[in-house]
Amino acid sequence: MAEPGARPSFLRGPLSAFGLGIAAAVCVADQALKLWLLFVYRLGEKGMVSVMPFVDVVLTWNRGISYGLFQQDGPLGQWALLALKAVAVALLWIWLARTASRLTALALGLIVGGAVGNGIDRAAYGAVADFVLLHAETATWRFNWYVFNFADVAIVAGVAVLLYESFVGDRAAKAP
Repeated sequence: MAEPGARPSFLRGPLSAFGLGIAAAVCVADQALKLWLLFVYRLGEKGMVSVMPFVDVVLTWNRGISYGLFQQDGPLGQWALLALKAVAVALLWIWLARTASRLTALALGLIVGGAVGNGIDRAAYGAVADFVLLHAETATWRFNWYVFNFADVAIVAGVAVLLYESFVGDRAAKAP
């Protein structure tokens, strides 16, 4: 706890602990699920597993960023993506330290936790483990969404919360 009269820290604010708790929970859940799927369930050996008519579990390694963009097979590209992710996490953390909104802290915690979870994959394996495939099919048409993971869900949820707060929440009400 800061002493009375002490200047606020650059990286610590009133909701930093809350945001860190969210980020840690997301990261731990993401890594636990991936480790279980990789080393206990051995998803890589099973191939595609149908969970529901529109959901499959299949292991893919994403060497790029969201949706497989900017694929990087070499170590230099992988480390560049990891460095970019580290900068993004640092900037989000600074934002978190300065926010007074619990909703913003929740959103940033979700995004940071997901980014760190995927960053751990990139550092450990050189790629991010993705495993959820959503799809729909008719007699003449088939749609496959990109394969994703729990960290990706947290990141998208965090962005959705930020958008909600910007357009509907307290921020929107205070806007001119």
